[in-house]
Amino acid sequence: MAKPAKIFTGPIFSAATAPLTLALLVLPQSSILEVASTLDPLRSANRHIGHEAYRWRVVSPDGRPVPLTCGIELPSNGPLTAAEGADALVVIAGFQQWQAAPQPLIRDLARNAPRFAAMGGIDAGAWVLARAGLLNGYKATVHWEDLEDFASQHPQIDVAPDRFVIDRNRFTAGGAAPACDLMLHLIRARHGPALALQVAASFITTARDGAEPQMAATKPDPRLDTRVASAIARMEARLDAPETTAEIAAAIGLSPRRLEQIFYENLGLTPAAHALGLRLAAARRMINDTRHPLAEVALRCGFSSASSLSRAFRAQFGIPPSTLRH
Repeated sequence: MAKPAKIFTGPIFSAATAPLTLALLVLPQSSILEVASTLDPLRSANRHIGHEAYRWRVVSPDGRPVPLTCGIELPSNGPLTAAEGADALVVIAGFQQWQAAPQPLIRDLARNAPRFAAMGGIDAGAWVLARAGLLNGYKATVHWEDLEDFASQHPQIDVAPDRFVIDRNRFTAGGAAPACDLMLHLIRARHGPALALQVAASFITTARDGAEPQMAATKPDPRLDTRVASAIARMEARLDAPETTAEIAAAIGLSPRRLEQIFYENLGLTPAAHALGLRLAAARRMINDTRHPLAEVALRCGFSSASSLSRAFRAQFGIPPSTLRH
């Protein structure tokens, strides 16, 4: 028997007839998909209902259009003060949130928090709320790549690897797809499951329970040989302590030669080359999105030293890793 979905409640997550107004504080280097996953389900709900049950406005740190990761600028209704009067404030952040949300903005968030019935964070938005002290004593989530760092830097927060979390008047989602799940849950809570199903059908999707782990969504391409998929899963789980091709092959019941053969048939790469690519991609994310020293990045991505990481990084990307922090 399927396990019943967990029921989440909060001040805006209950049956209501009055319109709900959200203010989205969108930070530079956010993803357009995160913004769309938050707003389009609400737009679709209004279409199905036939009236404006959900309203929103976009605000930005300086009141100007927000540059997104895809190069598009998102129009803004003004700075944070333009969010006044909204029922909830949703912070959407992506890369380099510490630069996108400087300390004056963090102080303004903390000062203005009591004005909203609820506050939420999408992707790195949880980092921004945490820096403002607005998640202390709450359960929250963040993108799976950041879970370990987030928990380490904010021990006063109960960090969960869930797709989305609602704890009283705080809600967080791990990324774009979980943001859509969160909005579908909001629609279901306020207007019933039938409307949530209609909205989900509009996007040819289904709502997932918030308590599901984020990593459950990162399944390998089903077109891959299942043995290749199993090997990749081992690589991803052991970035800091990479296995040899022989060790991976033995773990999944193949000879090293056979593993190399099916890897090349499926990916055009050897297992070793694919594993190195995964480790270097993780290192690049960590260099871009954290302030960890290169020596720590190297160790956490399976390199013996910063110099060995630098050599492999330059060979893969054509630049030394230090240039990403200039």
